[in-house]
Parts: sequence; C-alpha cells; structure tokens
Amino acid sequence: MTKSVRSKVQKPKNFWKTTGRLLIYMKNRLFTIAIVLVLAVIGQVCQIQTPKILGEATTTIFKGVMQGTAMQKAGIPMKHWPIDFTRIEHILLIVLSLYAIAAILSFGQRLIMNVLAQHSVYQMRKQMKHKMMTVPVHYYDDHNNGDIISTAINDLDNISSTLQQTLTQLVTAIVQLVGTFWLMLTISWQLTLLIILAIPVSTILVGIIAPQSQKNFTAQQNHLGLLNNQIEENYAAQEVVQAFAREEDVITRFERENEQVYQASWKAQLFSGIMQPLMRFVSNLSYVVVAIVGGIEVTHGQISLGNVQAMLQYSTNFSQPIMQLANLANTIQLTIASAERVFGVLDEPDMKEPTTTMPPEKEPAGIIEFQHVRFHYPNATELMTDYNLTVKPGQMTAIVGPTGAGKTTIINLLERFYDVTDGVIRLNGQDTRTMSREKVRSHFAMVLQDTWLFTGTIWDNLKYGREEARDEEIYAAAKAASADAFIRQLPDGYQTVLTEGSANISQGQRQLLTIARAFVADPEILILDEATSSVDTRTELQIQHAMNRLLKNRTSFVIAHRLSTIQSADQIIVMNHGQIVETGTHNTLLAQNGFYADLYNSQFEGNVTMDEGGLA
Repeated sequence: MTKSVRSKVQKPKNFWKTTGRLLIYMKNRLFTIAIVLVLAVIGQVCQIQTPKILGEATTTIFKGVMQGTAMQKAGIPMKHWPIDFTRIEHILLIVLSLYAIAAILSFGQRLIMNVLAQHSVYQMRKQMKHKMMTVPVHYYDDHNNGDIISTAINDLDNISSTLQQTLTQLVTAIVQLVGTFWLMLTISWQLTLLIILAIPVSTILVGIIAPQSQKNFTAQQNHLGLLNNQIEENYAAQEVVQAFAREEDVITRFERENEQVYQASWKAQLFSGIMQPLMRFVSNLSYVVVAIVGGIEVTHGQISLGNVQAMLQYSTNFSQPIMQLANLANTIQLTIASAERVFGVLDEPDMKEPTTTMPPEKEPAGIIEFQHVRFHYPNATELMTDYNLTVKPGQMTAIVGPTGAGKTTIINLLERFYDVTDGVIRLNGQDTRTMSREKVRSHFAMVLQDTWLFTGTIWDNLKYGREEARDEEIYAAAKAASADAFIRQLPDGYQTVLTEGSANISQGQRQLLTIARAFVADPEILILDEATSSVDTRTELQIQHAMNRLLKNRTSFVIAHRLSTIQSADQIIVMNHGQIVETGTHNTLLAQNGFYADLYNSQFEGNVTMDEGGLA
C-alpha cells in the first residue's frame, strides 16, 4: 500500500463551512462570547471617543490663542492668555479615564478569550487523540507519520493561536471600524467621504494579495508535514543511515524538501508582509488629503480646528482596523487551511463496531475457526479464497513463508485490524465481527520481533500487559521470562527508566521484557514472532526457553523464521506471494513435496533462515 503525499497545494474547499464548524466548538460558551463582545464594544467605544474629546481641548486652546492675539492687536492689556485651562483639565481627566477603562476591558476580554480558545482547542485535541485510536489500521498504512504529527501539533497550534488572539482582534477591529465611521459622520460627512474613498483601493489590494498569501501558507503547511516525516524517519533510523553511509543522500533529500518549505514560507511571508506597507501608503494618502481639505475648511470657518485634528486621528484609526483585517485575512486563511486538515482527520470513518451481539455456537469446533474466509486488502488482489481452519485449545499453529509472503495478514485478521471480505472468523464460537475489537483483543497477547517499549520505567512497561496485575505477578512474569536477573542488575532495578526506543538496554533484553509483558497479560491466545536472529547465541537460548515456557499449555500462533522450531506444531500454514498455498502438519507437508518441503530442504541444506540468503 502506498502512502499518500500531500505535496499538491489545495485551497480550503469550503471556507465558510469550515469556519462555522470551527466556531461550533464555542457553542457551549455563547454567554462567555457575549461577554467578550460586550467588553470589546464598550472598550472600543471608550477609546474611539477620545480623539473627538481631545479635539475639544485643541479647539479650546485655539480659541484662547486667537482671542489673545486679537486682544494684543487691539492693544488690550492681559495678564495671561485667555485659555480655559479648567476646561482643558476636565477634558484630559475624561480622556485618561476613558483610556483606563478601555485598557481594563481589553485585558479582561483577552483573558476570557484565552481561556475560551484554550478550552476549545483542548476539546479538538481530545477528539484528535480519540480519532487516532479509532481509525482503521489502513489509515496509518496510507498516511505518513510526519504528516499526521504535523496535523496533530502544528495545525492545532495554528488554530489555538487564531482563536486566542485573532478572534479578539477581529472583533475589536470591526467595532473600531464601525464606531470610527459613525463618529466621523457626526463631525463632517464631506471629510468622511474622502476617508472612505480609500476602502475600494484597499479592498482591491487585499483581493489581489490575500489569495497568493493563502496559497503559499497552505503549501508551507503541506511541505512542513513532509519535512517532519523525513526528520522522524531519519532520526529513528540514524544508525541504519550511518551503517550504509547514506548521510549525503539523507542530507540531499532533506535539503530538497527544506528548500520547498523555504520557497513556500518566504513567498507566504512576502505577500503577507507587503500588504501592511501598501495599506499604510493608502492610509497616508488619505491623511494628506484630509489635512489639506480640512485646513481649507478651517480657514473658511466651516469646521473647528479641533474637529480637523480629530478627523486626522480618525483617518489613521479608520485605516488601522482595515490594515489589521487585511493582516488577519492571511492568518485566518492559514487557520482555515489547518482546520480543514484537522477536520479531514476527524471525518475519517471509524472502525466499525457491532451494534448487536450474536450468541456463540453451542458447540464450537475449536477456539479459533476460519470458515470459508475470503480476504483482500483495499484495492488489492485477493489473498484468501474459501479458506478454512480450525484451531483447538492448546494447539500451536505455525505460520511460515518467505519474507513478504503475507504472514502478518493472518495476525491482522485474528486481531481484527482488518475484517474478512467474506466468510467468518469465530472466537470461542462467536463471530469476531459481532464482538468489539477491545473484547476480541483481550483474548490475545503479542510478542513481535520488532519490540515496542514506551519511555518509562521497566515496571510500568511490564504492567502495561495487565494494569490490575499484582506485584508478585509482575515479579513472577519477569522470572518466567528470564528477565528478572538482568533487571535487578540495573542501577534502579525495576524502576529503571527506558529511554526513547529503549536504547539503554540491548535488543535481547528488550525481547525478554516483551515476553515478560506477555506473561503478565496471561492471554488465552498468544501471537508470537519467534525471530532471534539479531541477538547472540546465549541470549537466543534464553529467549527460546522463555518462549517455550510462555507457549506451554496455551493456544498460540507462531510466525516461524526457523523451521526447526515449529516441527512439533499442530498445524502449519504455508504462505507465498501473499496467499496461503498449503496447510498441514510438518510430516504431511513434507510428504506432499510441495512449497513447504522446498523451504525446509533449502533451509537446512544451506543452513539459513527464511530471512536469509535467497529466500528472503
């Protein structure tokens, strides 16, 4: 199966639908949002009134100066300029009060919006985490790890930042724009008309620049996901890269993808950054025109000097929210692109779970039954055709075949990572499709060649097999797996913290811990990958003895790499090219002189495993 690559840049498919869906996360906080809106409105109303009130102070000073000048020309003596400083002090006190109220309300609305935004993104993160647990396994087969990580981290961070800051800025910008427009009309509709003539010019600029910015911001996020995937893969396999001396190749591939991120990023920032200077240029032109026309009107006595000063300040204030909205347009476009990626994951269909429970067969033929099973992976050729298999309690079923033969397909079907195309698989007589995946998997434990241990203490890793396990059961499991001795030799014993990838213990020790974890789980059915080719002979013997103890009196499916270890298996499933070609016991399969016999003879003649030589 091929993993998808999202290198093709896509615009948001439905901007308003995605925006509305994003705001739904705040629907339970409508009262809080209303409070934020009220605070924003009151705060902006307080702030936008200050230029007009300060204009009255300017007018008062101007009138006093003009009156004093007239008195000087008339030869009238005066002790001081006839300026009403009491009125000016009163005006300044009002202005300071308004600024203080606006600042307090602004702080309050940002604080509330911060809590609201973080709560909304918290809900999205919970849904994202839950979705990652419920999507079918083939979703991970079809998508890059770095792409998924980028969506879960970078895109959600973009949404968080926007809801926390941009939404508040959007509300205040709109209130400031409407309020400033209204107050300008109360002063002079002629000067207001001159100011708003800049809006069409600004709109045209935004219409030209915003789509380019959006396209490149989306490209930046897409290439960033691919870059994250490369980094994650390369660092996880750093030893392999160095062992094959592929550092230069890795660096070349990284630089190629990094160049794509660079190109998209600088273009996005260019178009985003150029918008504000252009908007400021348009605003400055409007400022100059208002100053000239307003000065002419003052000389003709058509408007007071204080009102012209207020209009000049309003022309700047009027352009500020427009520039702010233009900048926010880019951020919002990026956020909606991120939201679409997140919603794209959240909209992935969940694994189908049964709605009704069917009663099991009264007398099942075995603990596991394959009845007329047909199966193929999505968009692939059929791997099983009318396959039947019965496994009785306590039996060992071995799965053999060359590497890539499809041995893990059986495991995928048993664990319900995939469901059969036709037919039925029964567990204790019950169709597994009528059981929840959690219930099905509670009957199994897996010990695979690729050991998986999380970053944490050895104790926590062992208890992961069964959370309710008692302390004595943990110790007994470690002893049964021949792991207790080496664990106690570690500096912190069972409380030793395993680093990322369990790099602070050996491969053999990791394998023993996974076997111990299976002992803790005490499963009804065991799935075992008994490969030990990556450890030394002594450790291999320890692992083999631990596996034998684990398999004793337990139903098991063993993925065999050395045919000598499964000659006593009750049944052997032979696979090749993704299909089951033979089924039987060791002796019956040898007697058939078919594919299994060829594998067995060639392995022992060449003294190799199926993962070595020409059989791999």
